[in-house]
Amino acid sequence: MSGAREGAAGAHRSGEDVQVFLEALRAVEAVRDEEWMAGLDERKRIELVFHDKHRDRQKEQALDKDTFDKLYGNKKYYSTTELSKEYLDGWIAREARGGIFLDYACGNGAYAIKAAKAGAALSVGIDISPVSVSNARQDAEREGVAGNTRFLQADAEDTRLPAGSVDRVLCNGMLHHLDLSRAFPELERILAPGGRILAVEALDYNPAIRLYRRLTPDMRTEWEKNHILDLGDLEYARRFFTLGEVRYWHITSILAPHARALLPVLNRIDRVLTRIPLVRLMAWIFTFELVKAERL
Repeated sequence: MSGAREGAAGAHRSGEDVQVFLEALRAVEAVRDEEWMAGLDERKRIELVFHDKHRDRQKEQALDKDTFDKLYGNKKYYSTTELSKEYLDGWIAREARGGIFLDYACGNGAYAIKAAKAGAALSVGIDISPVSVSNARQDAEREGVAGNTRFLQADAEDTRLPAGSVDRVLCNGMLHHLDLSRAFPELERILAPGGRILAVEALDYNPAIRLYRRLTPDMRTEWEKNHILDLGDLEYARRFFTLGEVRYWHITSILAPHARALLPVLNRIDRVLTRIPLVRLMAWIFTFELVKAERL
């Protein structure tokens, strides 16, 4: 399921390229709130409200334990994702330097900030949630990368960004929030020729994980619950991109919150299991690269 890795890593944008892109961002930021909201259908409005609520840091800190577990109890499992995080961090360090990097539906902007630190000429995060955008701006300022980062509220299915303007895109745990029949064409439109996307997504095959999602409905929107990705979505992506490397992560390591000392052992087991066809489909997370063809 994986394609060969081709070409040199990263891109090299001139200062003029960056200034032109910044002008385009200013045009997106100038869209009035009423126009912005009028362009969102009910599904997107629900996503906006949900993520504003779930990214309100002050309210999160004030929650009692039972409410926190009801809304954010899955966070403990993300503490076990060392292997996929190392891969993701390595991809950003290798690919972001010198180019225009987009953290697509960026949440609180952590990966856009990493891309800025890795030497991106400009690192941009877009998100439907204004609370997320505010958090990301604050964090970028605190991390000392406000100069080469920009965060703005935008619709991931209709970004208003210029065609062919972005060199590298990270889609981290967010494609299942979108209508792929709109998101993939938009990503293909804004990606520069030869550009690359890394997608990090939950995989919808493991029956135990599917049961957990059904038993924790307050952690997800209805759309999200019904659109976890599978291999059929990779085949659909091939209509727009060349499919690059596909990798699978975390079959046994998700047990580590209940036995933290076992995580190194579970990671070693996962390194074996995730190489076995069919067995690897029980992974919690998979990653895949999408590549836009060079101009002829």
